[in-house]
Amino acid sequence: MIKRVFTIFILTLILLFSSPVYSSDTSSKTLEKYTKKISNKFTRTYCNTSKFGISYEGALAFAIGETNKEFKHNKLNNLLDYSLLKNSIVNDLENNCQVYDFPINSLENLKFN
Repeated sequence: MIKRVFTIFILTLILLFSSPVYSSDTSSKTLEKYTKKISNKFTRTYCNTSKFGISYEGALAFAIGETNKEFKHNKLNNLLDYSLLKNSIVNDLENNCQVYDFPINSLENLKFN
């Protein structure tokens, strides 16, 4: 009898104080928004530094450094498609900064760990 009461008491405590566990679900929409956010950050930084008269190499290094600093600790970095990100950056540079001859291979240092 005491065992049953004790078991019911323990089970009641477990059920009352347990919290639900949700699976880690990352949708493609979330990943797309994250890619766009990185692309916008890089584009804004590159455009602003190049407008201040900084050389191509300096603006590129600064934009890559600032973007890496801001996004390097995000959990979505493991799921990021870098080719899609690089294409998005090049498109944003063409649309927002009128930089039409930006080489996509210069973005090789844009890696998040």
